[in-house]
Amino acid sequence: MNDIAPLPNHIPPRTITRFDKSDAYRAQVHQAIAGGAHTYSKGDDQFPVRGPAAIARGKGGRVWDPDGNEYVDCALGLGSISLGHAYEPVLDAVRAQLELGVNFQRPAEVELELAHALQAVIPGAERVKFAKNGSTVTTAAVKLARAFTERDLVAFPLSSPFLSYDDWYIGRGKVTSGVPGSTTSMSLHYNANKPETLAALFKQHPGKIAAVITEPEELLPTPDENIREIERVARSGGALFIADEMATGFRSGFPGAFTRLGLSPDLVTWGKGAGNGFSLCALTGRADVMDLGGIKQVGRPRVFLISTTHGGESHALAAGLAVIEEYRRHDVIGYHHKLVARLAASFKATIEQHGLSGAIEAHASRWRIVFITRDEKGAVSFGLRTLLMQEMIGRGVLFQGLFLPCFTHTDGDMEQVERAFDASCQVYKLALQHGYERYLVGEPLRPVFRKYNGCRTSCPVDPCPHERTCRTAS
Repeated sequence: MNDIAPLPNHIPPRTITRFDKSDAYRAQVHQAIAGGAHTYSKGDDQFPVRGPAAIARGKGGRVWDPDGNEYVDCALGLGSISLGHAYEPVLDAVRAQLELGVNFQRPAEVELELAHALQAVIPGAERVKFAKNGSTVTTAAVKLARAFTERDLVAFPLSSPFLSYDDWYIGRGKVTSGVPGSTTSMSLHYNANKPETLAALFKQHPGKIAAVITEPEELLPTPDENIREIERVARSGGALFIADEMATGFRSGFPGAFTRLGLSPDLVTWGKGAGNGFSLCALTGRADVMDLGGIKQVGRPRVFLISTTHGGESHALAAGLAVIEEYRRHDVIGYHHKLVARLAASFKATIEQHGLSGAIEAHASRWRIVFITRDEKGAVSFGLRTLLMQEMIGRGVLFQGLFLPCFTHTDGDMEQVERAFDASCQVYKLALQHGYERYLVGEPLRPVFRKYNGCRTSCPVDPCPHERTCRTAS
């Protein structure tokens, strides 16, 4: 492992430099947990070596690692923390429910209470089904659409960062090991920025596409009309339209983005911010579609839908009720958008000040900021991305290439993020001149979706041109 090159005196120094307990954690975790984490985007290969290997605790908009290092949290549990870590009104509701028990042989009363609360705030939520993770509800939505339309194919945008770990989605990318080709052949790709590519799929497969599933907002900001046209194309082709609000729900708007866009999805999937970190996901939608998975309808074959022991855990549902109440009492969304607008302007000014407009891109929507890092030739660079993360982390900002707000982020938190970004940009500029290897400790991060563990490229073509190198590097 190389040492960090010294920085010029005019660049503010890193305030966090010791990761002894994190290093010890890293040395052990892969012998106990496959992948070292339970979500690939939390893995060691997604963070610089000079960073926390785990989190010991969180409060408000901040977290602490095992070494006691304190950070402003910019990623917030993959976006699941919408109000703040250990947010007291949510914890109060959870504590009260824990005293009553968390799982029973029949449904807990709170299940109906939360279902009614969601129906009150989500247009078109004629039926509700709870689960513990997002993949469960997106896959359930696809199954319902196939049963309802009596068709097999499902279409989703190639640009979707993640819709499910199940075979219908994950098998169409690079991580195809263990996924039968017969399954992947039933999944189709289109370009969300070119709705005509979806229309072309309907022409190629007339009467065969059961569902079109997409996030209401792309990872990078795109015209709203694109998603509206995707819905129109889906409906004209006789498919069900599924909106995945897993990331946008309780962030882009309340309850989500589809209402702002004027969409009328047949089914909607929810999670992340809806439980403020507690494991709460939901599928909502039309009664005639959802009831195929019920026990009352008798006219059509029954769909064995979501059936999970822990889907109705009462403490997580109590958290969901508390989250809805906080959004009703406070302008959480307005506060989120205010913080994003502030940092978007600050980031833009800092990038321009340091002459990095062609190297660091900060793409801001209403509710999040996504960064793209490029080298001196304009190519996307994982090495420079890792360096930017290292420098932000070294100045007390847990950063993974994006910014998400929570309701308990403070002005002081934002000031620390701004200072850290200014210093990090100065290091980035040096790296463009001398190479990131001079300033980065350890290896660059690697794509989550890669065919081989040794691969350091996103492998945009198939077969992977780096296959032989990847195999030997692994």
